[in-house]
Amino acid sequence: MLRITDPIDGAILNHNMGTPRDEGLEIVVTGDAPAGARVRVVTVGVDVAGRAIAPLVRTGSSARGPDFSCRVVLRQHRTMITATSGGESYDITVLWDHDSFKRYRFSTDDNCRFLAEIAGDRPDSLFDQPYMALWRDMHEQYGTRVHHNLFFEHEDFDLTKMPDTYRDEWQANADWIRLTFHSRASQPRNPYISATAEEIGHDFDVVTREIERFAGPELLSPFTTIHWGEATLEGCRALRERGVIGLVSYFIFRDGRPVVSLYLDETMTRYMNTHDYWWDSREDIFLIKHDMVVNNVAPPDIVPQLDALAADPNQTELFELMIHEPQFYPDYSGHRPDYRERVETAIRWATENGYKSVFYEEGFLGA
Repeated sequence: MLRITDPIDGAILNHNMGTPRDEGLEIVVTGDAPAGARVRVVTVGVDVAGRAIAPLVRTGSSARGPDFSCRVVLRQHRTMITATSGGESYDITVLWDHDSFKRYRFSTDDNCRFLAEIAGDRPDSLFDQPYMALWRDMHEQYGTRVHHNLFFEHEDFDLTKMPDTYRDEWQANADWIRLTFHSRASQPRNPYISATAEEIGHDFDVVTREIERFAGPELLSPFTTIHWGEATLEGCRALRERGVIGLVSYFIFRDGRPVVSLYLDETMTRYMNTHDYWWDSREDIFLIKHDMVVNNVAPPDIVPQLDALAADPNQTELFELMIHEPQFYPDYSGHRPDYRERVETAIRWATENGYKSVFYEEGFLGA
């Protein structure tokens, strides 16, 4: 059977994954074919509407199966690669991250309490609240931009109680703060693992409507993280219909099965576990892997773990760093007294190693 095995359909490729040439990015295409078969590999540029750009057809080297291999050059952001042999053909589409540079995003999950405290205390500034003050410090010292994923409710507070009196201040800081949907509440666990499109869509709409009211649409992002990182395909489609173009998760295995992996099967979870990003071409959704959950890593271990990831060509270009809000507070059972140290250690590593803080919606995944 003829098939392309590497790269996979939807692979996002940057300069670490091939050889930059004046005319584009040269990559190796490998695959399987019947023994002795002659395989021809053709690349065709594809425009944003998914149509072939006929004048940009390029033919890669022919090879014999099985396990054929040839070099091709990507010249467009989106390229269809077709292998043909006899009457068989096999297509994939890949994306070239051609403006790529070392970058990171810092996101926070399970947020709501800091908003409850602002709503209750009514400080003069958002940044008089200690959690927000921490993030302003990181922005001022390192240029860090932060993306907060929000619950709708926490204890006796919900987002409808957040006053809009700070709207101007949110707007003034919209260049480095994002607020998006995470879940309705902390409980139950895995709220969307079997949720219908209507259920997750409703919760998304409720949270998004309140963010627009008290902060403004400028604080929103088309990327988010679903609470507990698992959801039905139908649920993710409902978010895509609402303008979400990218989801972030862990993509790991537990007891031999995928967990915190959204809707992916074992094969794709295994791929995402060792890659920065992937484009699900069928659903038109970008998936991005968390590189580190900072509240789970002691400060002395942060740098060695990040160094190890940076040494992998498939994981070195884009870093997704994340921490959970509750661990900031001393009365939380999982409180991390060194919360600030963990955050700053990860950010300092990124800064000293040449990574720039980005939001993924600005350019192609932040580039």
